[in-house]
Amino acid sequence: MALNFPPRFAHQSLIAAVTALAITACGGGGGGTGNNTAADTTNPVINLNGAAAVNHEQGTAYTDTLVTAVDNIDGAIAVTTSGAVGTEPGTYTLTYTARDAAGNPATARRTVTVTAPAVCIASTDDSTEASPTIPSYYGYTSPQTYSGYSLAWSDEFSATSLDQDSWTFETGNSGWGNNELQYYRPENTCVREGLLIIEAKEESFGGAAYTSSRIKTQDKQSFRYGRIDIRAVTPAGQGLWPALWMLGQSFSAVGWPNSGEIDIMEMIGGSGRENTTHGTIHWSNNGSHAYYGDELTLAAGETLASAFHVFTIIWDSNSITWYIDDIQVHFMDITPAGMAAFREEFFFIFNVAVGGNWPGPPNASTVFPQRMLVDYVRVFQKD
Repeated sequence: MALNFPPRFAHQSLIAAVTALAITACGGGGGGTGNNTAADTTNPVINLNGAAAVNHEQGTAYTDTLVTAVDNIDGAIAVTTSGAVGTEPGTYTLTYTARDAAGNPATARRTVTVTAPAVCIASTDDSTEASPTIPSYYGYTSPQTYSGYSLAWSDEFSATSLDQDSWTFETGNSGWGNNELQYYRPENTCVREGLLIIEAKEESFGGAAYTSSRIKTQDKQSFRYGRIDIRAVTPAGQGLWPALWMLGQSFSAVGWPNSGEIDIMEMIGGSGRENTTHGTIHWSNNGSHAYYGDELTLAAGETLASAFHVFTIIWDSNSITWYIDDIQVHFMDITPAGMAAFREEFFFIFNVAVGGNWPGPPNASTVFPQRMLVDYVRVFQKD
């Protein structure tokens, strides 16, 4: 049966009908309030910048990487960290928590494993002992005092790590101007039982087939004139190139060879050449590279790798004289005006190169790892 409303009621009835339909469609009616905003039940997300499990070497401060959290409603929100990384070897857990305005939580964790510093193996073979012994090399020893001189500086390498107040690591595999083949890394240096040990290894790293170390005293310890004694044992083998040398402190400003270079000891390995020490200086002669050096070969059966030797220069404003075990190797007059660089301060560099223009590359006869051991470096200056 059709319903016929009087005209004056037709408009009001239509509004009522539409309103009822709207309430029904929205789930209204039954005494509801009409506020139907959906509840926030989504947890925030915590982002770890860096790995969730990391290794950290004992003896250096651990710095955590940035951790952030974001919520779908609130955006970036605060993260709270609990836990700490201890100083002793072991595995430690850092826990990160965040909570959005609706109370939804999020949790993430990072484990940090603190490891003891790598044991520097200084034996003459690849011993797998946990704490291998250092060979009892015999050899020459120099006095701790000299008449007319005072000790200006020394490193006896008696600590358990390199003194970074005096030394800086140089790193990389740039070839170092000599087409060298190694990547220099701090990990190839250690100080143990009173010795500085620089180890050259055959291993792939950073695009190089070998690794080694190079350390310097630039901007930390530099000297002009005096007597310098360095007691050391070199590595051996084709392609090895150990060096104990100095560069002018002006190097950063004027470059090489303008800064001057004093090679206290260089040895190139292979073909029996481990019995010869080279002493050289390099400088700029009117804009051209100039150098002059000499060498000394030990008596039959002796090598720089089989015993400690003391490599010395005695340097003043007039000359530089090189010695091995107090036997003169070389003498150079530095009074000409063009050699003024050698009347300025110089800093030390100790390194073991692998390959390069002078020694050539290693070959099948080369045994790795190879090590240079330095007992001490001492600088005496005139009273």
